[in-house]
Parts: sequence; structure tokens; C-alpha cells
Amino acid sequence: MTNCNVTMTCTGPCNRLLTLIAAAIAMLSPALHAQDATTLIRAARLIDGHGALVSPGAVLVAGERIEAVGAAALSHPADRTIDLGDATLLPGLIDLHTHLTDKVGVHWEEVLTTTTPAQAALYGAANALTTLRAGFTTVRDMGPTWPYTDVELRDIIDAGVIPGPRMQVAGNYVSSTGGAGDARQFSIYVDVPAVRNLADGVDAVRAAVRTNHKHGADFTKILATGAVLSQGLSPGAQQYSDEEIAVAVEETNRWGRFTAAHAHGTEGIKAAIRAGVRTIDHGSMLDDEAIAMLQQSDHTYFVPTLYVGVIVPRDGAALGIPEPLIRRSTEMMRYRNSTFRRALEAGLTIGFGTDAGVFEHGHNAREFQVRVEIGESEMDAITSATSISAMIMGWESDVGSLEPGKYADVIAVPGNPLDDITALERVIWVMKGGEIHRDDLAPGR
Repeated sequence: MTNCNVTMTCTGPCNRLLTLIAAAIAMLSPALHAQDATTLIRAARLIDGHGALVSPGAVLVAGERIEAVGAAALSHPADRTIDLGDATLLPGLIDLHTHLTDKVGVHWEEVLTTTTPAQAALYGAANALTTLRAGFTTVRDMGPTWPYTDVELRDIIDAGVIPGPRMQVAGNYVSSTGGAGDARQFSIYVDVPAVRNLADGVDAVRAAVRTNHKHGADFTKILATGAVLSQGLSPGAQQYSDEEIAVAVEETNRWGRFTAAHAHGTEGIKAAIRAGVRTIDHGSMLDDEAIAMLQQSDHTYFVPTLYVGVIVPRDGAALGIPEPLIRRSTEMMRYRNSTFRRALEAGLTIGFGTDAGVFEHGHNAREFQVRVEIGESEMDAITSATSISAMIMGWESDVGSLEPGKYADVIAVPGNPLDDITALERVIWVMKGGEIHRDDLAPGR
């Protein structure tokens, strides 16, 4: 094919068309140039996500990324400045254990017979915005009752259609019949054809993992033990064999992804660690041997969920949780606090998770106070919910700390959370990817 240079002279309708195109380009130009505009965010102090406190706090944002932090940010001219006063800037927080879809107050075992996937998706959209405005700009969603509604939620957020946190999603959990994830707690004569999450035996587990990733899952969630908030096996019981857990991890690894294990009971925890899962979620009954196994692992991390154990015994009935399961939660509290304390003493690398969805979304930050009361320092709790959780997700190059080149996911809280960790429950300003989603200090707000 030869190059052809053509000169056109356009008159009449053609000329009018070119004029309209030029006008459209002119209208778009400010938006295009705005991506290059810089914003300087200032506050009394800054916590960088790696354990450093900087004063004064400053972050320079260009487009959706951070350009400079601290003194370097202050030395650059900016197109606009946002001064948040006596506040602390932090990286957007990360929650490794959420359930964004479904309505809070409808127990998950009732969802299949009382709600629809469309309702779950709509509640997911509302819950995503609530979570984002609470300062959690990144979450890992641990599996919906209606399969793959979390995949659709992630995709529509990523497309910019609705606001919400960055998401990694399970798509559908993998559970044994009668186990923690068996929500089909109704008459055997009732069927819900859309739900096929139960897998028994090595081949069925392998097929379930493949199916989930085919349909858009970012990671595998396998239920290694019974659950607190399920009518199935007791939380302490191992519900999958070592071989079944191992094949789930093996198949997930083929996809280049991680496996998260719901695990309360001791033997199920150890089986999951041996299999090479990425996270032990809940981990209520970690014993000394399991802690030693985690110390020796360079791949598997502990993600406790402590606040849910406080709120369910206290407000479980109002949250729609059956009384027998509230009793299970109360019993499990005998283990959780002491387990977390021993994990701290052992120096484990600990991620940040909450199980939000069991309780109201937007209350995720209440987890911090429980952890600090048990013995974790304020700074370590913040680091857990920022750079450590980003590393666990494999997203440390983009989120989890305030550093040049990372996404401009920045939040602000009043005062200093190192003096009062509950300040993280009172987020006043939220930016995700350079876009402001909350500004309680703006005029007229």
C-alpha cells in the first residue's frame, strides 16, 4: 500500500461538519488538560502507610496518581491547593474481608428464598459507595450468596459507572455439602438452579475453582472449616480434606492467583497453611503450632475479623442472625482475642479484615479499636490496613501507601489517629484515583 496525501477543500455541509468537530474538540480540551492539572492536599500531618508520621502533611496529585509527598510535594507549584487543617492524611484503607452485596439484616441463609440477584446487585452498589465514603478505597469481597454479583459490581465500578472501592472478588465460594457455605438450608424439595457452589471430592473442587475463575473471580475462597454464622458443621470442624484444599490451591495457582481460606478450627487452619493458601481468614483457633507454621511461611498470612465477634453477640438479633448462631459467636469469642494477642506476640504479619456485611457497611473502621484494645499499637493497626494488606493482595505497586507513582487514594481524619484510633471512624475527606468522593469541609456541606 502506498501513502497518499490528499488535500481537501470543504464547503457547505462539509465545512459545517468540520466546524462542529472543532467545537466538540474545544469543549473536550479542558477535560483532557484537567487530567494533567495538579492538586496539592495539605494537612497538619501525614501517615504514609509504612509506619512513618510526617508533619506537616502534603500530597501532590497529578491526574489519578501521586506525584510527590511531604516536603517534595510542598516544593512543587500546584494548580490548586486543598487545606484540610488539623487533620491527618492517610492512604486509602484496605479491608480484606467484606461482603458488599445483599442487604444487611437478611441472614445469608435466607437470601436464596427471600431476595433476588438484582436486589443483591443494587444493595452492592449502595454498600460500595458507603464503604468508599468511610475511607476504604480498596476491598477484597469474599463471595456473595448470589454467585458472581460481586464480579458485576467490580466491573461496573472499574468502568466508572458507579463510585466504589477497588475490588478483588471471589465470584463464588467453594464449600462442601453441609459445610460453612451451604446456604441451601431449606426443604430438599426446593431448588435454586442459579446456585451451584457446593463441591465434594477432589475433582468437584477442581471444577468449582475453574468455573469461578472462568466467570471472573480474582481469587479462590475455600471454606476449610465450619462457620460461626452457618447452620452447617461447627466452626472448629475441618470440612474439607487436606487433598481437597490442596487441589483448590493448585488449580488457583495455575491461574496465577491466590486462595483465601475461611478457617476457624485448628486442624483446618493447619491444612490450609500446608496447602499454601494466601490468607487464613478469621483464624479463631490458631494454636502454637499453627502460629509457628505461619512464622515459617513466606506466603500465608493471618487475617482476623474481631469486631464481628463483638457486634454479633450484642446486636445479632437486630442483624437478623438466628439465636443459635449468636451463641456460636459468643462461644468463639473465648478464642479470638487470645489468639490475636498471641499472634501479635509472635510477630506475625497480620492483614486487616472485618467481615463487613454481617454488620452495617461503613463501620469497618471499628475493627481498629478492638485490635488496639487487645494490644496492637495504633501505627501497626494502620499499617496492617494499608501497605500490609496491599502486599497480601499483590497490589502493593499501586495502593497501600502514599508514594509517588501510586494511585491517588488519599483520606483524611480529624486530629491524630495515633492519639485516638477511633478518629478512623470519622473520615472527613476521601479521594480515590484523584477524584474526590467526600469533602465534609467544603462550603455548604
